[in-house]
Amino acid sequence: VQLVESGGGLVQPGQSLRLSCKASGFPSENYPIGWFRQAPGKGREGVSCSTRHDGTQYHADSVKGRFTISRDNAKSTVYLQMNNLKPEDTSIYYCATGDLRGSTWSLVPDRYDFWGQGTQVTVSS
Repeated sequence: VQLVESGGGLVQPGQSLRLSCKASGFPSENYPIGWFRQAPGKGREGVSCSTRHDGTQYHADSVKGRFTISRDNAKSTVYLQMNNLKPEDTSIYYCATGDLRGSTWSLVPDRYDFWGQGTQVTVSS
């Protein structure tokens, strides 16, 4: 199982970014994919989750209405579209997958087994 994030960068407040999570070594369409972030000195925070098969989305209140998840199963890639970015969105962003201990979706990091290396997102004027 391998997950590789990309698409991070430096943007100004109000701008957008799209992160990619390329999966390999497993049928990603059959697994939930979660996005998490971790700012310096803080714990890992669940951001968004896409369920397996139908790709239903769940988002943390802090990003609801601004972030969306989409899947391209042909490319085994999951995207996190981030709009109207704010300075407090600055973090390293990770994608993850696993069996979620039987749950359909989760924003709890401990329920995920496999993680990417992360991509830095910085929102600053």
